[in-house]
Amino acid sequence: MPPPDGTLIRESATLPVAGRGWWWWPVETVAAIGAFAYWGVFGLLFTLASLPLRLVLPRRRAEILGRGLLHRAFRVFVRYLRVTGLVYADLGTLKSLRQLKEPVIIAPNHTSLWDAVFVIACLPQPICIMKDSILRNPFLGGGARLAGYIPNGCSSRLVREAADALQHGGQLLLFPEGTRTRHDRRWINPLKGGCALIARRAGVPVLPVFIRSNTRFLEKGWPLWKRPEFPIRISFELGDALEPGTEESAKQFTSRLQRVYEGHLSRAHKLRRQIEE
Repeated sequence: MPPPDGTLIRESATLPVAGRGWWWWPVETVAAIGAFAYWGVFGLLFTLASLPLRLVLPRRRAEILGRGLLHRAFRVFVRYLRVTGLVYADLGTLKSLRQLKEPVIIAPNHTSLWDAVFVIACLPQPICIMKDSILRNPFLGGGARLAGYIPNGCSSRLVREAADALQHGGQLLLFPEGTRTRHDRRWINPLKGGCALIARRAGVPVLPVFIRSNTRFLEKGWPLWKRPEFPIRISFELGDALEPGTEESAKQFTSRLQRVYEGHLSRAHKLRRQIEE
């Protein structure tokens, strides 16, 4: 059972959990149902509130409000996962993101549907790139639209809007794989070129974030009804910032990023991705 320290984050994602007998199964099941219910209720309320807020507030103020509300909601959710013992997330290295002053692309590998939740819980005002389908989702889309998140539908529009946002001093959260890591990939999907194009156009560095977990829960293709083995352990680690070279094409920079992710994620680690039959 998690120690009652009341903190949001734990410095180790690999804590031993002893004494979890059969009686933990119903406790974990109820806690997991509560986690899904949280997003169902909060997401729908946020969607209902977002339309009038977008109509009455200036665009910039609405975006700041939306991003701040999502940040707080995600912090509460991460705290809930910690207190219930469902997830031990090592977010210690992400604390430094709060001190970011310069524009930067924060670029995690994409292991699970909830990766963005943990990053945004540590980053108060990020600009996010999100799938069109999520922006249209009644449970998730309202808050994302209020926060001014950028749809990924049109490549040229995405690059232009993301670069403009960065040039105005924002921090962009972008998954360079474009989607969650496929089940059959060893470390990471082939990276899309959008991250490099945005970095070159805006003249900003890319800050890799390496995510590892002891489960493939909510990876691409994971059925929502399928129960994972709890507790889930997740590790987040910051890499060194990378900038496109003056003579380096977007394709070459993407290839360099690919090598960085594969090299780092393949290192020996307790939560290194395992091959599944």
